Amino acid sequence: MSGDETGVVIVDAELAEKAAPLAQRLAADGAAAKLAAKDSTLWGPDAESEASIRLSWTTLHKSSRPLIGEIEALRAELRSEGVDRVVLAGMGGSSLAPEVITATAGVPLTVLDTTDPGQVADALAGDLERTVIVVSSKSGGTVETDSHRRIFAKAFADAGIDAARRIVVVTDPGSPFSELAEKEGYRKTFLADPHVGGRYSALTAFGLVPAGLAGADVARLLDQAASVAETLAEDTAENPAVQLAAAWGAAHEAGAEKVVLAATDSGNSNYLPGFPDWAEQLIAESTGKLGTGLLPVAVDGPDAPGFADHGKDATAVAIGAPEGAAQISVTGPLGAQFLLWEFATALVGRLIGINPFDQPDVEAAKKAARALLDDPEKLKGGEEPATVDGAVEVFGSEGVVTEGKLADILRAFFGSVADGGYIAVQAYLDRLDDASTSLLRGEIAKRTGVQTTFGWGPRFLHSTGQYHKGGHQNGSFLQITGAVEDDLSVPDRPYTLGQLQHAQALGDGQVLAEHGRPVLRLHLTDRAAGLAELVRAVQEAAQ
Repeated sequence: MSGDETGVVIVDAELAEKAAPLAQRLAADGAAAKLAAKDSTLWGPDAESEASIRLSWTTLHKSSRPLIGEIEALRAELRSEGVDRVVLAGMGGSSLAPEVITATAGVPLTVLDTTDPGQVADALAGDLERTVIVVSSKSGGTVETDSHRRIFAKAFADAGIDAARRIVVVTDPGSPFSELAEKEGYRKTFLADPHVGGRYSALTAFGLVPAGLAGADVARLLDQAASVAETLAEDTAENPAVQLAAAWGAAHEAGAEKVVLAATDSGNSNYLPGFPDWAEQLIAESTGKLGTGLLPVAVDGPDAPGFADHGKDATAVAIGAPEGAAQISVTGPLGAQFLLWEFATALVGRLIGINPFDQPDVEAAKKAARALLDDPEKLKGGEEPATVDGAVEVFGSEGVVTEGKLADILRAFFGSVADGGYIAVQAYLDRLDDASTSLLRGEIAKRTGVQTTFGWGPRFLHSTGQYHKGGHQNGSFLQITGAVEDDLSVPDRPYTLGQLQHAQALGDGQVLAEHGRPVLRLHLTDRAAGLAELVRAVQEAAQ
């Protein structure tokens, strides 16, 4: 199969043999054709109500066509005014799809899916005279995105720029955000299909508007999806979505509930940088519930620790080109892959017996964070570290070792991971200035032999956060927070970005601990020095 074709190859012979009967079952059930026809009964009566209003993504390659002209017209208008820098404020599905679209197209897009004051300040430091911000939220109530909107509106006004002319909104019809946009007179409001959930929204206005304004060819994206749509609706065992779903389902049945995802450079135009991060949300939030599901592990490439040496509890998936270490290879252009992975995720939901369209455990961390923001004294004080080692303060949930040197504490933490479990590294830091933090994932995976995920907070709360609480309960959580040097106020809100970021970390840690999961939080009182000390401690701990 060439890189330009869309398809799935189950490379591992044993996995292919186990997947075959599941693929035949899906074909015999007519599952793919029913999915394409938006049949909400596929996942049982408990899921039918939610599924009935969440299936319009199957035909977005057709229904999103009118957006193309609107996007092109606005882009031309903005450029005629000298506005050619696009900032996106969005979380989860509102940011991950545009990021992979623009990365694949090679066009610049500044993505704000963070509450880190330093990262937001860097975005503000760009040329505001040339900047338009796209604010994407189904309701407008997403706290991170609302904060970004307020901060940028004030920055525009302070610079003598008409803020309303520089704010573009993507939201659902009739949402509070659409009403606010009309009231404030924002430049333009794009209305997305309300019958599509966030993680399936790559080909809606949420994915297409920011990417198209940044210069990506979104019409081509829809063409790519259309080229594979009929194939994905076929009730055959050879249907690539059926093949992928069957392979995941068979691996899960055999105890390999983790899926290691690596984008590979195939030497052609189908290299998809960042695709694993998009797929991570889709799979984790769709399947991780009721104590089951698939945990995606996004890695930097097929040479990254945890891919070739994935172990018996994981399946290695290469995206973009066949790789010798991969058990499954998925090829095809980006638009086609979006649709293929969405179909496969919905179909594997049927195989493992979950509703792939709800996210029952996401709200808990948000509620905990809001409660802390409502109690500033609790947020500011009452936190005494169990141990201080250099520039690192140590906190832990009940039962987690927090005494001794940092290397000893980490050694105990890594050694206590459940059999077949995983380590989740959660960094509430600056994704740009503290980028080297992400190297901890590979370092820990290589030295412990345990599948290790990495997430930037609070971004992962809109992604793998659902799996952490609702999926297989065998995770151990390493939170990394950092001191804030220059905080940013949120206009007309009683908190700063730094306080919000801190509340999100503590809130999620609290919920994880309530689920009986071990949580070790390391707070860097000096980010650069603390991170260097942490890397050395990880290396020493795993010797």
